[in-house]
Amino acid sequence: MNTPLQKLMNCIDHIALRSSLVALAAALLSGCVTATVQEVRERATGINASDAVVVLGRRSRPSNDETEIDFINCVAENLDNKVITVFTEAEFVDATFPWFEPRTAPVSANELPALLEEPLLAKQLEQLGLRYVVWIQGQTKRVSQAGSMTCGVSPGGGGCFGFLTWENDASYEASIWDTQEQRTAGRISSDAAGTSYMPALVVPIPIIARVQQNACTSLSNQLEGFILNQ
Repeated sequence: MNTPLQKLMNCIDHIALRSSLVALAAALLSGCVTATVQEVRERATGINASDAVVVLGRRSRPSNDETEIDFINCVAENLDNKVITVFTEAEFVDATFPWFEPRTAPVSANELPALLEEPLLAKQLEQLGLRYVVWIQGQTKRVSQAGSMTCGVSPGGGGCFGFLTWENDASYEASIWDTQEQRTAGRISSDAAGTSYMPALVVPIPIIARVQQNACTSLSNQLEGFILNQ
Protein backbone atom coordinates (compact mmCIF):
# COMPACT_ATOMS: atom_id res chain seq x y z
CA MET A 1 0.00 0.00 0.00
CA ASN A 2 1.39 3.36 -1.02
CA THR A 3 1.97 5.94 1.67
CA PRO A 4 0.82 9.56 1.12
CA LEU A 5 4.46 10.51 0.41
CA GLN A 6 4.78 7.77 -2.21
CA LYS A 7 1.54 8.88 -3.84
CA LEU A 8 2.84 12.45 -3.95
CA MET A 9 6.13 11.35 -5.54
CA ASN A 10 4.25 9.24 -8.10
CA CYS A 11 2.10 12.25 -8.94
CA ILE A 12 5.18 14.47 -9.39
CA ASP A 13 6.83 11.84 -11.61
CA HIS A 14 3.66 11.61 -13.71
CA ILE A 15 3.46 15.40 -14.14
CA ALA A 16 7.14 15.61 -15.11
CA LEU A 17 6.73 12.81 -17.66
CA ARG A 18 3.61 14.39 -19.11
CA SER A 19 5.35 17.78 -19.39
CA SER A 20 8.30 16.19 -21.17
CA LEU A 21 6.00 14.42 -23.62
CA VAL A 22 4.11 17.65 -24.33
CA ALA A 23 7.38 19.50 -25.00
CA LEU A 24 8.59 16.67 -27.24
CA ALA A 25 5.31 16.63 -29.16
CA ALA A 26 5.46 20.39 -29.66
CA ALA A 27 9.00 20.12 -31.02
CA LEU A 28 8.11 17.26 -33.35
CA LEU A 29 5.03 19.08 -34.66
CA SER A 30 7.03 22.19 -35.59
CA GLY A 31 8.86 22.23 -38.89
CA CYS A 32 12.41 23.48 -39.28
CA VAL A 33 12.81 27.21 -40.01
CA THR A 34 15.92 29.20 -40.92
CA ALA A 35 15.81 32.97 -40.39
CA THR A 36 18.19 35.84 -41.21
CA VAL A 37 18.08 39.54 -40.33
CA GLN A 38 20.07 42.37 -41.91
CA GLU A 39 20.29 45.98 -40.78
CA VAL A 40 21.41 49.16 -42.53
CA ARG A 41 21.72 52.18 -40.23
CA GLU A 42 21.91 55.64 -41.79
CA ARG A 43 21.87 57.72 -38.59
CA ALA A 44 21.68 57.51 -34.82
CA THR A 45 18.29 56.93 -33.20
CA GLY A 46 16.74 57.20 -29.76
CA ILE A 47 13.35 57.68 -28.16
CA ASN A 48 11.87 59.62 -25.24
CA ALA A 49 9.08 58.56 -22.90
CA SER A 50 6.67 60.93 -24.68
CA ASP A 51 7.50 59.60 -28.16
CA ALA A 52 5.50 56.99 -30.05
CA VAL A 53 6.00 54.64 -32.99
CA VAL A 54 3.60 53.31 -35.62
CA VAL A 55 4.04 50.19 -37.74
CA LEU A 56 2.38 50.36 -41.17
CA GLY A 57 2.14 48.08 -44.18
CA ARG A 58 1.10 48.50 -47.77
CA ARG A 59 -2.69 48.79 -47.89
CA SER A 60 -3.49 50.93 -50.92
CA ARG A 61 -5.34 49.72 -53.98
CA PRO A 62 -6.39 46.12 -54.59
CA SER A 63 -3.12 44.27 -55.00
CA ASN A 64 -1.47 40.92 -54.42
CA ASP A 65 1.52 42.77 -52.96
CA GLU A 66 -0.19 44.07 -49.82
CA THR A 67 1.58 43.27 -46.55
CA GLU A 68 -0.48 40.92 -44.39
CA ILE A 69 -2.28 42.75 -41.57
CA ASP A 70 -1.51 39.81 -39.24
CA PHE A 71 2.20 40.39 -39.74
CA ILE A 72 1.91 44.14 -39.12
CA ASN A 73 -0.07 43.51 -35.93
CA CYS A 74 2.46 40.89 -34.80
CA VAL A 75 5.39 43.31 -35.16
CA ALA A 76 3.46 46.13 -33.46
CA GLU A 77 2.45 43.94 -30.51
CA ASN A 78 5.99 42.61 -30.03
CA LEU A 79 7.46 46.11 -30.23
CA ASP A 80 4.99 47.69 -27.79
CA ASN A 81 6.52 47.56 -24.30
CA LYS A 82 7.35 49.68 -21.26
CA VAL A 83 10.00 51.61 -23.19
CA ILE A 84 8.37 51.99 -26.63
CA THR A 85 4.75 53.11 -27.15
CA VAL A 86 3.26 51.82 -30.40
CA PHE A 87 0.10 52.96 -32.19
CA THR A 88 -1.83 50.21 -33.93
CA GLU A 89 -2.29 50.68 -37.65
CA ALA A 90 -6.05 51.15 -37.19
CA GLU A 91 -5.55 53.82 -34.49
CA PHE A 92 -3.07 55.70 -36.65
CA VAL A 93 -5.21 55.58 -39.81
CA ASP A 94 -8.20 56.96 -37.88
CA ALA A 95 -6.12 59.69 -36.21
CA THR A 96 -4.62 60.89 -39.50
CA PHE A 97 -7.70 60.59 -41.72
CA PRO A 98 -7.68 60.77 -44.72
CA TRP A 99 -3.92 60.57 -45.39
CA PHE A 100 -3.51 56.83 -44.90
CA GLU A 101 -6.83 55.56 -46.21
CA PRO A 102 -6.38 52.75 -48.78
CA ARG A 103 -7.09 55.03 -51.74
CA THR A 104 -4.60 57.72 -50.69
CA ALA A 105 -1.92 55.84 -48.73
CA PRO A 106 1.56 55.47 -50.25
CA VAL A 107 2.30 52.23 -52.07
CA SER A 108 6.02 52.12 -51.28
CA ALA A 109 8.56 53.45 -48.80
CA ASN A 110 9.82 55.85 -51.48
CA GLU A 111 6.49 57.74 -51.41
CA LEU A 112 6.46 58.07 -47.62
CA PRO A 113 8.80 61.10 -47.18
CA ALA A 114 6.83 63.42 -49.47
CA LEU A 115 3.57 62.53 -47.73
CA LEU A 116 4.95 62.97 -44.20
CA GLU A 117 6.24 66.44 -45.11
CA GLU A 118 2.73 67.69 -45.87
CA PRO A 119 2.22 70.58 -43.39
CA LEU A 120 -1.21 69.47 -42.14
CA LEU A 121 -0.11 65.87 -41.67
CA ALA A 122 3.17 66.93 -40.05
CA LYS A 123 1.18 68.96 -37.50
CA GLN A 124 -1.04 65.94 -36.75
CA LEU A 125 2.01 63.72 -36.23
CA GLU A 126 3.50 66.27 -33.83
CA GLN A 127 0.26 66.36 -31.82
CA LEU A 128 0.30 62.55 -31.63
CA GLY A 129 3.88 62.59 -30.38
CA LEU A 130 4.88 60.31 -33.24
CA ARG A 131 8.66 59.96 -33.59
CA TYR A 132 9.11 56.99 -35.94
CA VAL A 133 7.07 55.54 -38.80
CA VAL A 134 8.01 51.94 -39.55
CA TRP A 135 6.92 51.01 -43.06
CA ILE A 136 6.95 47.27 -43.82
CA GLN A 137 6.77 45.71 -47.26
CA GLY A 138 6.81 42.00 -47.98
CA GLN A 139 4.83 38.80 -47.88
CA THR A 140 4.88 35.15 -46.94
CA LYS A 141 4.52 32.95 -50.00
CA ARG A 142 4.38 29.24 -50.74
CA VAL A 143 7.25 28.55 -53.11
CA SER A 144 6.89 24.80 -53.63
CA GLN A 145 4.59 21.89 -52.88
CA ALA A 146 4.75 18.12 -53.45
CA GLY A 147 2.99 14.89 -52.54
CA SER A 148 -0.63 13.79 -52.46
CA MET A 149 -3.29 12.75 -49.98
CA THR A 150 -6.55 10.86 -50.33
CA CYS A 151 -9.37 10.88 -47.80
CA GLY A 152 -12.48 8.72 -47.78
CA VAL A 153 -15.42 7.52 -45.72
CA SER A 154 -16.90 4.01 -45.66
CA PRO A 155 -19.44 2.17 -43.49
CA GLY A 156 -16.53 0.81 -41.47
CA GLY A 157 -14.98 4.23 -40.87
CA GLY A 158 -12.87 6.73 -42.69
CA GLY A 159 -9.44 8.26 -42.88
CA CYS A 160 -6.73 9.86 -44.94
CA PHE A 161 -3.63 8.35 -46.50
CA GLY A 162 -0.70 10.05 -48.15
CA PHE A 163 2.06 12.56 -47.61
CA LEU A 164 2.23 16.30 -48.32
CA THR A 165 5.12 18.70 -48.07
CA TRP A 166 5.41 22.39 -48.87
CA GLU A 167 7.92 25.20 -48.46
CA ASN A 168 7.06 28.75 -47.43
CA ASP A 169 9.26 31.80 -47.70
CA ALA A 170 8.73 34.98 -45.66
CA SER A 171 10.55 38.10 -46.82
CA TYR A 172 9.98 41.55 -45.29
CA GLU A 173 11.79 44.89 -45.22
CA ALA A 174 11.13 47.66 -42.70
CA SER A 175 12.05 51.28 -43.46
CA ILE A 176 12.29 53.50 -40.38
CA TRP A 177 11.40 57.17 -40.94
CA ASP A 178 12.38 59.70 -38.26
CA THR A 179 9.69 62.41 -38.21
CA GLN A 180 11.86 64.69 -36.05
CA GLU A 181 14.81 64.65 -38.42
CA GLN A 182 12.61 64.29 -41.53
CA ARG A 183 14.92 61.57 -42.80
CA THR A 184 15.17 57.82 -43.11
CA ALA A 185 17.02 56.37 -40.13
CA GLY A 186 17.68 52.99 -41.73
CA ARG A 187 16.28 49.69 -42.98
CA ILE A 188 15.93 46.20 -41.56
CA SER A 189 15.18 43.08 -43.60
CA SER A 190 13.94 39.79 -42.17
CA ASP A 191 13.79 36.56 -44.15
CA ALA A 192 12.66 33.13 -43.03
CA ALA A 193 12.18 29.88 -44.93
CA GLY A 194 10.89 26.53 -43.79
CA THR A 195 9.40 23.24 -44.96
CA SER A 196 6.16 21.83 -43.54
CA TYR A 197 5.05 18.19 -43.67
CA MET A 198 1.76 16.35 -43.34
CA PRO A 199 1.94 12.55 -43.19
CA ALA A 200 -1.36 10.72 -42.93
CA LEU A 201 -2.09 7.16 -41.87
CA VAL A 202 -5.82 7.46 -41.14
CA VAL A 203 -5.31 10.79 -39.30
CA PRO A 204 -3.29 13.63 -40.90
CA ILE A 205 -0.51 14.96 -38.66
CA PRO A 206 0.54 18.52 -39.61
CA ILE A 207 4.16 19.45 -38.86
CA ILE A 208 4.13 23.17 -39.57
CA ALA A 209 7.12 25.44 -40.15
CA ARG A 210 6.02 28.79 -38.74
CA VAL A 211 8.04 31.01 -41.06
CA GLN A 212 5.94 34.16 -40.72
CA GLN A 213 6.04 34.00 -36.92
CA ASN A 214 9.83 33.58 -37.00
CA ALA A 215 10.21 36.51 -39.40
CA CYS A 216 8.00 38.65 -37.15
CA THR A 217 9.97 37.82 -34.00
CA SER A 218 13.32 38.44 -35.67
CA LEU A 219 12.21 41.75 -37.19
CA SER A 220 10.59 42.95 -33.94
CA ASN A 221 13.68 42.22 -31.86
CA GLN A 222 15.95 43.97 -34.34
CA LEU A 223 13.61 46.97 -34.58
CA GLU A 224 13.58 47.42 -30.81
CA GLY A 225 17.36 47.51 -30.66
CA PHE A 226 17.50 49.84 -33.66
CA ILE A 227 15.06 52.39 -32.24
CA LEU A 228 16.70 52.34 -28.80
CA ASN A 229 20.09 52.67 -30.53
CA GLN A 230 21.45 49.61 -28.75
